[in-house]
Amino acid sequence: MSDAHESGAHEGPIKTPKQLVWTVVASFVVPIVIIIMLVNYVAFGDKPAAGTDALGPQAVAERLQRVGRVEFRDASAPVAIRTGEQVYKAACTACHSIGAAGAPKTGDTAAWASRIGTGYDALLASALNGKGAMPKQGGGEYSDYEIGRAVVHLVNQSGGKFDEPKPPAAAASAADGAASAPN
Repeated sequence: MSDAHESGAHEGPIKTPKQLVWTVVASFVVPIVIIIMLVNYVAFGDKPAAGTDALGPQAVAERLQRVGRVEFRDASAPVAIRTGEQVYKAACTACHSIGAAGAPKTGDTAAWASRIGTGYDALLASALNGKGAMPKQGGGEYSDYEIGRAVVHLVNQSGGKFDEPKPPAAAASAADGAASAPN
């Protein structure tokens, strides 16, 4: 065996003092450079997905919007009653024009035939109380009379021959009073 192995001497990768100096310097400098680079990446890097804008001025303004409003009306003011077509276009056409959520399409006489057979009162009840995905319309933005006019409009567009419903007594008497008033 060799003398080096017998004496227990061990040789490493560093053989000169110059290599020792470079190794010591590198063992301190390299980690410091890596730490500085990581800090710069985290602190100054582009972060499009980081955080949230929940406290931004626009987000706060959206959360602080008014939920409802109070509207004062003159009870003695004349009431403008909407036509069936106006109510249909505002409330019914979204689903009945395309057949959304199982609603029968306007003009589809086959789909409306059985419904028309149930009569005006049954269709009005469905419109006022809701049916399937259709929400209740009674007591909402439209009066029961206006909903009835919309039902007649929709049915007559789809093969039915319903007569226009009679106006409510209060509106009819106000209209009669306005017609008989002297000019």
